[in-house]
Amino acid sequence: MNLRIEDFIRGARCVLACSHLRPDGDAIGSLLAVGWALDQLGKAHTLACPNPVPPNFHFLPGWERITQKLAPTYDYDLVIALDTGALGRFERLGEVIEHLEVPILVIDHHTTNTRFGTVNWVEPEVAATAEMLFSLLQRLGLQLDETVATYLLTGIITDTQGFRTSNTSPGTVEIVGELLRAGAPLATISDRALNRRSLSALRLWAAVLPGVQCRDHIVWGEIPLSMRLASGYTGGDDADLVEFLATVEETRAAAIFYEREDGTVKVSLRSRPGTDVAEVAQQLGGGGHPQAAGATVEGPLEAARRRVLALLEQRLLGVG
Repeated sequence: MNLRIEDFIRGARCVLACSHLRPDGDAIGSLLAVGWALDQLGKAHTLACPNPVPPNFHFLPGWERITQKLAPTYDYDLVIALDTGALGRFERLGEVIEHLEVPILVIDHHTTNTRFGTVNWVEPEVAATAEMLFSLLQRLGLQLDETVATYLLTGIITDTQGFRTSNTSPGTVEIVGELLRAGAPLATISDRALNRRSLSALRLWAAVLPGVQCRDHIVWGEIPLSMRLASGYTGGDDADLVEFLATVEETRAAAIFYEREDGTVKVSLRSRPGTDVAEVAQQLGGGGHPQAAGATVEGPLEAARRRVLALLEQRLLGVG
């Protein structure tokens, strides 16, 4: 399979590389790393994502190359789908991909990946898609430089939450050592990717935290649309609040319910090892990792909360 992946890439003339909506560090880092590799191989390409690159990743060289709009005429002969478990995670870009009628190479590590590609390289036990790309660059005969090492380390740091997830393996740490030797700035990446947030994000936290509730080892908070608008927060997510809730000692799972303008509710889930929230997210039409997953469900907010909490309680009790 690995040789076939390399053959697809080497044989391509013009590549569309894309990653998922509301991109995180692994999505952005992996996308830029593939763009770097295609540059080295002399391949024409476009880097695309449904949403703009979040400001905390603007320190990455070339981030502005990632576009949300494709040219009206397409001349691609290969799609590389990165860090994405299902075609729907590309939103409107997914419709473009379907109409291209060219091979799709999926490179991903989500346990809930639907294998929507022509070729699917999916390794759920790996900590980050960027970790997989490290080995792919080696097989393509490309030598690391500081730029691509920074891309890859950003993906690994963000998806392991600073090397704190249970799938951070000895192999992960060995790869990190190689990336550091190539010049990737660990301290800078950790600070920019994990520690920075806007004042409006803090105001959102301040509004949500007084209403946080806990029951049956599940902690949750809600972000009604009116609350987000009042805070001034413009991000399309929960400002990483679910990560904070997951640190509550008495809990095994955490959830944030984020109401959107269209009436749907974005659900972000986190858990401790032993509680698989990816399966819960998959039941809701989403996906992710055993300890970090999410989905978008129909509103209103109260109904979404009841539905999700019932599924989480079943999971904690081992029912269903």
